[in-house]
Amino acid sequence: MTRIGIALLIIAFAGLAQAQSLVGKGKGEPVEINAEDGIEWQRDAKAYVARGNARAARSGVEVYADTLTAFYRDGKDGAGQEIFRIDADGSVRIVSKSEKAFGDKGVYHVDDAVFVLVGANLRLETQSALITARDTLEYWDLRQLAVARGDAIVVGSDGRLRADILTAHITQDAKRDIDQIDAFGNVLVSTGTEIARGDEGVYNPKTEIATLCGNVKITRGKNQLNGACAEVNLKTGNSRLISGGKRVEGLINPGN
Repeated sequence: MTRIGIALLIIAFAGLAQAQSLVGKGKGEPVEINAEDGIEWQRDAKAYVARGNARAARSGVEVYADTLTAFYRDGKDGAGQEIFRIDADGSVRIVSKSEKAFGDKGVYHVDDAVFVLVGANLRLETQSALITARDTLEYWDLRQLAVARGDAIVVGSDGRLRADILTAHITQDAKRDIDQIDAFGNVLVSTGTEIARGDEGVYNPKTEIATLCGNVKITRGKNQLNGACAEVNLKTGNSRLISGGKRVEGLINPGN
């Protein structure tokens, strides 16, 4: 099949990517659109549809999907068209120099600069972290945040941190890497030898140290330690309780 390239469809994908950002606001750079089965303008639906291994690229950022659909509205005072939403369907992959995000479907809300991915194998990959989720994976460009919801997991060298919600803070420098991940709800850290639980937590991808607070319990075999906070190193598997001004309690079984 002949691959069709269109570089003049600027308005359809304006706002899709900026520099090394996944979905930042654009600055008028041309967008290259490719689709194996062609690109269709649906006038009544006010949409442009690119089908068949579709790809949109600009400024070092690429969006891949089986189908890309850009919905537009009339601009103010009749000044052209404004895209307010872009749908990506089937095998969605968003790639920049430092980030990769994967899902089955995705929606980019242009006005809010938010990309929401859903699907069976959601994941975000950066130089320092791998994050997966069950329900949704969101990228908030203006706030420099990635949010994983539903059985969200970040993987370390010798363990993983799991929570209902993980919020990743992305640096604004040239490296654009994750420097902190906040964990909320049913937080659990597991290593090769122990399990630590808490109400909330903070994870540093560079040091691979997770700090848990709130009803913390560390279990190793039949032994259990309780405290206000704890630090768990996902690289070495070592952990320690932090009293936080409160008494630390432990149940130690000899031989375990």
